[in-house]
Amino acid sequence: MEYKLLIDGQWVGGGSTLEVKNKYNGEIVGVLPTARREDLDLALAAAERAEDVMADMPAHKRASILLRTAELMRERSDDLARTVAAEAGKALKFARAEVDRAASVFTIAAEEAKRLHGETISLDAVPSGEGYFGYWTRRPVGVIAAISPFNFPLNLVAHKVAPALAAGNTLVLKPATTTPLAAVKLCQILQEAGLPAGAINLVVGSGGTVGEWLITDERVDKITFTGSPEIGRHILAVAGIKKVTLELGNNSPVVVAPDADLDFVAKRCALGAFYNSGQVCISVQRIYSQKQVFEPFSEKFVKATEAMVVGDPLDERVDVGPMIDSKEVDRIENWVKEAQGSGASVLTGGRREGTVYYPTVLSNVDADMKVVAEETFGPVASVISSDDFESALQQANDSKFGLQVGVFTKDIDRVFKAVRKLNFGGVIVNDTPNFRADHMPYGGNRQSGLGREGVKFAMEDMTNIQLVAIRLNS
Repeated sequence: MEYKLLIDGQWVGGGSTLEVKNKYNGEIVGVLPTARREDLDLALAAAERAEDVMADMPAHKRASILLRTAELMRERSDDLARTVAAEAGKALKFARAEVDRAASVFTIAAEEAKRLHGETISLDAVPSGEGYFGYWTRRPVGVIAAISPFNFPLNLVAHKVAPALAAGNTLVLKPATTTPLAAVKLCQILQEAGLPAGAINLVVGSGGTVGEWLITDERVDKITFTGSPEIGRHILAVAGIKKVTLELGNNSPVVVAPDADLDFVAKRCALGAFYNSGQVCISVQRIYSQKQVFEPFSEKFVKATEAMVVGDPLDERVDVGPMIDSKEVDRIENWVKEAQGSGASVLTGGRREGTVYYPTVLSNVDADMKVVAEETFGPVASVISSDDFESALQQANDSKFGLQVGVFTKDIDRVFKAVRKLNFGGVIVNDTPNFRADHMPYGGNRQSGLGREGVKFAMEDMTNIQLVAIRLNS
């Protein structure tokens, strides 16, 4: 099926054609043009023209558009889910969950659009403020460049688009070139829901060309990006003076205390490590269990891993589908072989079929192996023995990343010790790091990013505080 770019409310052509393929069988599921420089210029100009329209739109009207968008997404949930499953290789059951979550993001944004406000401030708290009345409010930043990744081609787009519109901004959206179709369909829905022309513009192309043009353009007031730390650092280096939110990588740890329910933990960790083929920035990657339960936990985790169904993501029974492309499978295969060459053991998995890499569990790993120290972003997890709970926390904390961490224990003292010790944006107790409610503040410390997503918190980053000080005559 042929699709087009969205610029100023019109679906238009562009440059060379991009083929979007089913990641399991290689069939073409859609084609669309890539954006040329002149296309991006038109998109940015349209976003600029629409700034006043969106900023002046009453909150209840923005909320109505967002709520109608959520309704239309739910009505078309099957088509959206099958689109996500085909273009991203995500198992259909998880693609359906992604659509549900994305619709919820727009519902939350509709609610938050009505709550965006400031406060009064007592300027006479200092002598120089006597005789003044003060308040502050939030104003939209203007044009937002939203650059989204392949692994959640609908929900992570929603987490950028919905709060931006709720706060009265306009956007130029650049989805991942491997998975642009869900974003195209979302933009079609936004148009049908009544979004004004130019409020959202969709361009497609590589990060090295279209992405680079977008992040360096002075007409962009804010960048919101989800992707690798390397690209995040590049954005900060070249973006200039503008707001930037970065949601970057992680090598998510899990700490398992000896009082945890090992059967439950093993099943949750298997799901957390291998759904979407581990291509999730909060996928379970490092599991630290104390030595007295290391062997029984490892056995249960391997068993839970081997119970996962691997195959065509459009099959309702499948848990694990393909990776995004063969290059990523090559990378994971090489990382596992490197680890084996340094003494690691493969407890299960460690093999591929085309673009499918089977869920893999490693043991006897070292902290400096890539599969431990870097973000694997693939279906590989390692089980690691710790002397005690404190050393497990130290091992989990020993990372340049800091997005989310999971801790399993029934001991409240251990819970609060973990919260004090762990330097992560989110500490998830009695579940894996994969937990995310779409209204909670979500983001990382250290090399895992800047700022927070979650609709309310994203809206704060997508607005500027405007102070008003009024000198009273009396």
